[in-house]
Amino acid sequence: MDKVVLVGAGNVGMSYAYSLINANLHIDEFVIIDLNKEKAEGEALDLTHAVSALNKHTVIKAGGYEECDNASIVCICAGRNQEVGETRIDLISKNYGVFKSVIGEINKTKFKGIYLIATNPLDVMTQITQELSGFPKERVIGSGTTLDTARLRSLLSKETKVSPKSIHAYVIGEHGDSEFIPWSNTIIGLNKVTESISKATRAKIQDDVRNSAYDIINKKGNTCYGIGVCLMNITKAILENANSVFTVSCFDERNGIYIGLPAVIGKKGISKIFYLDLNKEEEKQFATSVDCIKTALRAIRK
Repeated sequence: MDKVVLVGAGNVGMSYAYSLINANLHIDEFVIIDLNKEKAEGEALDLTHAVSALNKHTVIKAGGYEECDNASIVCICAGRNQEVGETRIDLISKNYGVFKSVIGEINKTKFKGIYLIATNPLDVMTQITQELSGFPKERVIGSGTTLDTARLRSLLSKETKVSPKSIHAYVIGEHGDSEFIPWSNTIIGLNKVTESISKATRAKIQDDVRNSAYDIINKKGNTCYGIGVCLMNITKAILENANSVFTVSCFDERNGIYIGLPAVIGKKGISKIFYLDLNKEEEKQFATSVDCIKTALRAIRK
């Protein structure tokens, strides 16, 4: 039986839930856990009506942490939202306490599935989840730079008039201000990106990718739909054992932290991580990203 438990019925969590029920994906049971139990119950009832209209048979309900016992995936979207003018790293002190409570409750259950994390600061909270849970590192996955990568491919497609499906490009590093695009590994169709896009245009695209979340937050207060779909895609890859490549937050053995890198995702979680061949400038950018995450982790551990 495939059962997914969502912790956190906010904008991101419910965008994920709505994406799941609309996807071509079989899930036997979907459970919503939230501090606001009435909201969780209302969201479950609303989704149940949607499932009925779609002629699907997924059982949707609100519940407690005991529901994690036989879950395939626990997706954590709980935490404080990123406010206008606030960086993802500013959220650390707010969300660390939330995760200590959430993971502590899940530790009391028999959960042996896969953790999928969406709460910011993403890489930090993913590592905190692994440390607090004691789970194997391959079974704790953060959404990483999957959405940033999707944004990048969309912008490159618009610029080159080539389908995003034929563009091999990634955003790697911290899911935050130090993330970057390794242009030396970017291929449009069969050509290197340097053959079709100028350096100035590439710089603008990188700025647009990096700042798009802030732009959306300034205009509507939060980002939710894009990340909801990305979480659904990762969930689909896990449940269907697709062995698909996503730029998730995964454990980088070389640096001892969780950070965004392309990785193969399947039924057992992460089976392989791809370490890109970076040029000297990109190596410096990656090192900066590593330092940002390590600095954030040190702040928590004081």
